[in-house]
Amino acid sequence: MPGKDFVSRITPQETASLTDAAVGDLAQRLARRLLGAPSHPPPDDPEPALALLHVLDHLKQATERLQQEAAAAAARAGAGYPQIGAACGMTRQGARRRWPGLFHHSTEKPTEHPIMTTPARPFDVLLVEDDIADAMLIEEALSERGARNLVQVTDGVAALEHLRTPGTPRPDLIVLDLNMPRMNGRDLLKVLKNDDDLQTIPVVVLTTSTAPDDVTGAYSSHANAYVTKPVNLEEFERAVQSIDSFYLDTATRPRL
Repeated sequence: MPGKDFVSRITPQETASLTDAAVGDLAQRLARRLLGAPSHPPPDDPEPALALLHVLDHLKQATERLQQEAAAAAARAGAGYPQIGAACGMTRQGARRRWPGLFHHSTEKPTEHPIMTTPARPFDVLLVEDDIADAMLIEEALSERGARNLVQVTDGVAALEHLRTPGTPRPDLIVLDLNMPRMNGRDLLKVLKNDDDLQTIPVVVLTTSTAPDDVTGAYSSHANAYVTKPVNLEEFERAVQSIDSFYLDTATRPRL
């Protein structure tokens, strides 16, 4: 995985020692340049220390800006939050909290978000999910299996609007949550499977609900599969990737 080999080759102590020395030298030189002061000022003069503090504060801000740019560049190159977090000595959750939305490149509409473009394979996935955190996890899990043209909508009404818009690519797969505003997943599933133009699109329910009535109701409405969202993040990722693997790589889709 991107970043994994690099992180294993150097210890945090080595990185800290090299960085402290380099940043300290740079900060001292910048502070002297700002002051126009000699290399060895009187020990009772506070100005050099204040100038150094000022420079270090701006270096910190510059580092944060550059980290944001580097994280975005790593994401574009194929790294996921686990690798980005490991490079910064934090967990994947920490990296996601620090740099949310690295894979989310469009905010043109509040209910329809193109997340990935220029797919390597001609697979279109419609994600009907109103939970931003879960949507990011699903998007990340799919991105690690290869580029997907993924569109996220936040409720059933927006999903139908998207599906029925002339010229919109027909999804190869719909991943559907149950609990959403306006039109929930239960009602949307019934509409989809009773629509002659849409009923052959595979629909996988991915939800937190383990209620027997929800499971039975989904299959009664002709859902293709019902998957409960695991609590563990790694298990969640594997569940999404298994859905992707089966419906987009293994199963034969109808020719339309």
